[in-house]
Amino acid sequence: MTESSDSFQDEVLAELGEDRLAEIATLAGTDAAGARALVGGSVAELSGELRRAAAEPAGADEVKAAVDEVVSAEPPLQGVAAFGGLAAGGLMAGVLARLAKPAAHAVAKRTGLPPATADRAVDLLVPVVLAVLTRRATARKAGGGGGGLGDLLGGGKR
Repeated sequence: MTESSDSFQDEVLAELGEDRLAEIATLAGTDAAGARALVGGSVAELSGELRRAAAEPAGADEVKAAVDEVVSAEPPLQGVAAFGGLAAGGLMAGVLARLAKPAAHAVAKRTGLPPATADRAVDLLVPVVLAVLTRRATARKAGGGGGGLGDLLGGGKR
């Protein structure tokens, strides 16, 4: 993993908080360290699915429109991920929700978790990932930085 993708995962873990991390640990039948590893792997898979969708002609326009919407959005409310809802997430929420299933499948295959457990864990992370992407977009917009998908996920374009 790159340093910036680790940073993205760290931000997701921080946004997730100890209570929701404990919920994932219970769901997966593991301890906090196992839950952190599961979150890290799930975030990596979800980020990878997002990058793949952006690289494919069929998904590139949708992902670009979703990124543009996130970058142009007003600053998010603090703790938005704590509400767990995707209603205000717009296009990016829809894109992430669609990509959650293949990401969860990859997590289940890699970890040996039952597919339903991996699905639930990734579903819990989608609003958190959305909140982190939105916060990163807001920070980059305020700082005059780039706002492409690579900038939001870290590590540039792949």
